[in-house]
Amino acid sequence: MVHEAIYPTLADVFLSQTSGTLKDVPYLYFKTERAKPYISITYGEFGTMVCNLAAAFSAKGIQRGDRIALISESRPEWVATDFAAILLGAITVPMFPTLTAKQVEYVVQHSGAKAIIVSNDLQLGKAIKSAKECGSLELIIVMNKSYTSSESYKSPIPVITFDELLSLESTIDIEAEAAKAKGDDVVTIIYTSGTTGIPKGVMLTHQNLVSNVQGALAALPPIGFHDVFLSFLPLSHSFERIAMYFLFYAGASAGFAESIESIPDNMLEIRPTIMTGVPRFYERMHGRIMRTREKMPPVKKKMFDWAMRIGNECANRLEGEQPSMRALLERPIADLLVLKKIRARTGGRVRFFVSGGAALQAEIGRAFAAFGLVILEGYGMTESSPIISVTSTEKIKWGSVGPPIPNIEVKIADDGEILTKGPHVMKGYYHDPEGTAEAIDSDNWLHTGDIGILDEDGYIKITDRKKHLFVSAGGKNIAPAPIESLLAGSKFIEQIMLIGDKREFNSALIVPDYEALRSSLNDLQTLPNEELAVNQFVRDELTKEIDLLQKELASYERVRRFALLPEQFSIENGMMTPTLKIKRKEVENRYGELIDSLYKDFRTI
Repeated sequence: MVHEAIYPTLADVFLSQTSGTLKDVPYLYFKTERAKPYISITYGEFGTMVCNLAAAFSAKGIQRGDRIALISESRPEWVATDFAAILLGAITVPMFPTLTAKQVEYVVQHSGAKAIIVSNDLQLGKAIKSAKECGSLELIIVMNKSYTSSESYKSPIPVITFDELLSLESTIDIEAEAAKAKGDDVVTIIYTSGTTGIPKGVMLTHQNLVSNVQGALAALPPIGFHDVFLSFLPLSHSFERIAMYFLFYAGASAGFAESIESIPDNMLEIRPTIMTGVPRFYERMHGRIMRTREKMPPVKKKMFDWAMRIGNECANRLEGEQPSMRALLERPIADLLVLKKIRARTGGRVRFFVSGGAALQAEIGRAFAAFGLVILEGYGMTESSPIISVTSTEKIKWGSVGPPIPNIEVKIADDGEILTKGPHVMKGYYHDPEGTAEAIDSDNWLHTGDIGILDEDGYIKITDRKKHLFVSAGGKNIAPAPIESLLAGSKFIEQIMLIGDKREFNSALIVPDYEALRSSLNDLQTLPNEELAVNQFVRDELTKEIDLLQKELASYERVRRFALLPEQFSIENGMMTPTLKIKRKEVENRYGELIDSLYKDFRTI
C-alpha cells in the first residue's frame, strides 16, 4: 500500500539541503525596505541562521513537544522559525495576522503554547492580551528590531526581540536533536478558520508533509534550482506552506512580495517561474487585462481579439485537441504582436501558475492558456496536508481539479462525498478525539466534506460542499457553487453568494465589478458605488447578463431576484475567511433583512 512507505523527516530534508551542493544557491529573496532592491540569502546562510535560532529557542527553555505560536506576515523570519522548531522537535502553531485578539487568545489557550512569536506592535498587543489569560504562555518574541516597550502594554511575561533571542548561547547539539525526529511526530498544529463553528487544531506530522511534498512534485512539471517562486499568500495557510516545503525540497528559490498591491511590480523584479494563488488573484489579473482591451482603439482591439482566438485554438492542445494548421502558423505572429506582451507583465518567465483554495472558473483557465500562461488547479484541505489532487499538464480538463497525486487514494462515497486515504491524512484534531473520529472513519478514510465525481480518466470534479447543499422549499437539491461560478463569469459581477436553502426560489447577493461597470456605462462613470447599486439601468444590464448565463439551468436552479451590494465581502469586514472564502452564515446574518425583502410579494415562480 502507498501509505506504508517510509519517508524522511523534514529535519532530514533541511540538513541535507543546507549542507550539500545547494549551500551556495540563493534560497530566499526579500526586501528590508520598500522600493529597495531585493536581497538574498543562500541555502547555507539560511541553514546557519536556523540552527542558531533553534539553539536560542533551547536556551529559553523550549523543548521537544512544546508549542510555539506564530503570528506574522510572510517573511524570512517566519520560515526560519518554522524550520528551527522542526530541528528542535517543537510544534509550530501558525495564525493569520488578520485574526482578532480574542481569536488569537483561543488558539494560544487551546494549543497550550509556551511561546509566541509576532511580527510587529499590532500583533504584540494581541499576544500580550493572550498572555494575561493563558497560563501556558511564558515568552513573547518580536521580529521587528524596534517595537513599543512592553511596559506600555503591562506585559505579564518577558518580551524580547528576535535579535536579542539570537544573541543567546546554547551548548545543544542541533544535529543530534534533529536526528531524534520520527515520521509520526507532530510538526505543526494548524487551526481551521472556523467558518461553521469553533476552530479545530489539525495535527500534521513529518510523514504527512513529506509524503505530500513528494506526491506533489511527482504530479507537477519538474522543479529545480533554476526555478524562482514569488510568494504572496500567507504562510499560515497550508497551501502556501506546502509550496514552500516542496520548493525547498526541490532546491528552488523563493521571494516574498511586499504586499498584494505590489505584486505586479514584484513580478517584474523577481521574474518568477512559478506562482501560487487563489482564484480571485487570477480573476483580477484577467480583469485588468480585459479592461486594458476595452480602452484600446478599434484597430488594436481587433488585433487583440484575433490574437486571443489564435491563442485559444492553440491552447486546445492542453485539452487533447489538435489546432488547425492555420492557427499553428499564425500563433508566432499573434504571440509577437499581443500575447508575449501580456506574459511580459508577469516577468516573462512563468512556467506555470497553481490555483487552490476554491474553484477556478474554466473561462479564466482557458483565457490564461490563450495568453500562453498555464494555471494548474489543485485541490485539498488542511486535514490532507493539504494536497489531494492537481491538474496534469499532459491533459487539462477545465472545471476539474485533476487526478489524485500518485501516493494517495481517493474514492467517492455512496452519498457523493469525496474520501481520501494515505500518508497525507492528518494525525487528528488536537484535544478533539470526537472530531477526529467524525472526520476519519474506522477504515482510515478522511471525509472531505466535498461532493464530487471521478470521471473515466480518474479526474476529480467537485460539485459543491456537502454542508452547502440547499434543499429548496419544493424539495429540490441545489448545489450553489456551480451556479455561483457560472454567474461570476459575467464581467460585471465581482462576487456573488446564492441564497435558496428552504426558500421558494434562488436569489443572490451580488457585489458588482464597479470598475467594469463604469468602463462600460459612460453615462454613469461619476456615480459612487452606493448609487450604482440601486440604479435601475445597472440592474437591467445585470438582469440581462444573468438571464443569458443561466438559460441552460433548470428552472429551480435559476436566480429569480438579486440585491446589489456597494461593499465587497472581505476579511476586514468579517465576511470572508483569511483564505478568501465567503462566510455564508455571517453574510446571511449581516444582510438578513435585505434577503427577506427579496422574497416579499413574489408571485411568478
